[in-house]
Amino acid sequence: MNQEIKVMVNGEKRKIEVKPTDILLDVLRNKLGLKSPKCGCGRGDCGTCTVLINGKSVKSCLVLGIEVDGQEVTTLEGLMDNGLLRVQEKMLEGNSFQCGFCAPGFIVMSHELLEENPGPTKEEIKEAMAGNLCRCTGYTPILEAIEKTCGCKE
Repeated sequence: MNQEIKVMVNGEKRKIEVKPTDILLDVLRNKLGLKSPKCGCGRGDCGTCTVLINGKSVKSCLVLGIEVDGQEVTTLEGLMDNGLLRVQEKMLEGNSFQCGFCAPGFIVMSHELLEENPGPTKEEIKEAMAGNLCRCTGYTPILEAIEKTCGCKE
């Protein structure tokens, strides 16, 4: 049986009909047309489906849609309301991604990190990005872009 949930998605109040078994990733992609969160593993291992729920990064493949009733969900699309984020600009300058499949997860998580800690160390950046997998780059250009964004200290 479907249930109506009320959720703030990217700053917009939404009413959405969901089944009790619908995962948030599918609700965002299939019911709301938001394509930045992607299904990479479906087990919470890869980070490609990362979104913010009430400002905290969450792997949307591990959350049921009904769990966000009354919550605030922000995807990469919502973070980009005013154009590219500074970290995205640094990632573009550094050619940080090859295929780009992992990019939304890294960008969302780096945004959360830099909001909470505007001056992280290299080790804090590595730790914060540990929940994301990238098969193309070896991580170096991604981490360097985040470091350049914040003027990282050792």
